[in-house]
Amino acid sequence: MPPNPGSEGTPKSTGSIKDLILEQEETASLIKNRSLLEPNEIVDEERIVGRDTQLTDITQHLRVAISNERPPNLLLYGPSGTGKSLIINAVCQNIVELCESRDIRFGVIQMNCQNVGTLGATVYELVRKVANDIGTTVDVPEHGIPNKKKWRELYRLINEHYDTVVFILDELDMLVGRRDKDEPAFSRLLYQLSRAGSTDEINAQVSVTAITNDTKMMESVGSRALSSFTPEDVHFSDYDANQLREILQAREDAFHEDALSDDVIPLAAAFAAQTNGDARKAIDLMRTAGSIAERTGADKVREEHVREAQDKVEKNRVLEVTRGISTQKKLCLFATAAVARETGTGAAKSPTGYRVYQYLTGTLSSDQYHQETYVNKMKELTTYSLVETERKSQGPHSGSYLEFTFGENPETIIETLREDSRLDDVHDDELRTIVNAQLRQ
Repeated sequence: MPPNPGSEGTPKSTGSIKDLILEQEETASLIKNRSLLEPNEIVDEERIVGRDTQLTDITQHLRVAISNERPPNLLLYGPSGTGKSLIINAVCQNIVELCESRDIRFGVIQMNCQNVGTLGATVYELVRKVANDIGTTVDVPEHGIPNKKKWRELYRLINEHYDTVVFILDELDMLVGRRDKDEPAFSRLLYQLSRAGSTDEINAQVSVTAITNDTKMMESVGSRALSSFTPEDVHFSDYDANQLREILQAREDAFHEDALSDDVIPLAAAFAAQTNGDARKAIDLMRTAGSIAERTGADKVREEHVREAQDKVEKNRVLEVTRGISTQKKLCLFATAAVARETGTGAAKSPTGYRVYQYLTGTLSSDQYHQETYVNKMKELTTYSLVETERKSQGPHSGSYLEFTFGENPETIIETLREDSRLDDVHDDELRTIVNAQLRQ
């Protein structure tokens, strides 16, 4: 006998689906403008706060474009959610408008390099974005041709439609691709773009802005690319709690008047400041808290909604990442988080983490790999922004080790990983005893 569709879960409304939608719209009375609570929304410049120094530096570097001169190459670096993309986009948008008023053909082509893959795919994506910006079609296929022909098509479109073009390459360090003589794809991309103006193939002026979270990215750039790229550096540090509070106050009108209790913004800013000063997290936290308050029929967004949102945002993000990683990576991450939880600093030394990993694999009768493999798997997890790594010395005669630092609460990592039933045999009391014994050593 087929189940009654309305017999489980939330009771079905007696009206139509449209009635249900309208009924929900009526109760959603706290958030007025949801777009302001989207972390990647490009906001008006009066809402940009806490980045005066970086805004001034980038403006000074790029302003020469309004005199039809080539801007210098830029390197914007710093942790995720610190305003790098926000500032460069805001400045370029204003330069585009000023250049239009002076009949200067200034173009801005932005690409996120995280999921592009190879150098060939990247060049084609740049061609496609340029063609889209100028309203034309691409005359080369995506596959089956040498990269040289893709570069020629890119240069042709630039020459025909721009006096100056700025390429903004976001998360450039993620473009590793196939290595050529141990040189990552992002290094070869920087070389080709930054030397474009010095070749006979291109007449327009080309400037490159590289954006990265990795402060050591330039160490992997080849010597040829280094000599041609030579960027002006602009550093973005973490936002502190006061700056995050200003950012949230600048978007407070996303909510209806009097929809926020007085403690909401300070608490959301404090939570975000504890997790690496990420403005995107602060904004997402406010959006989630508002949605929770609306769903429960509250008359205001209150402290308890922010706390519930904090738990939800952390767990959702960690769950999304951990669901897709291999069992071995889960064990490495679980062991390291268990160490970081007990240190109280959110950090774990690689030798200690590895010994706890050995305990886990022994308890679960799982494959056990050497310490080098454990370290490499933890390094791979840095691409998900769950952990950061830093090499530290134990002293002049004791060698060095890697320290893994968690951006999220290690307890959240552990709770989320425990949703995998294969970890049921790891008892928390025993795990804590093992970890503390290793820390005492």
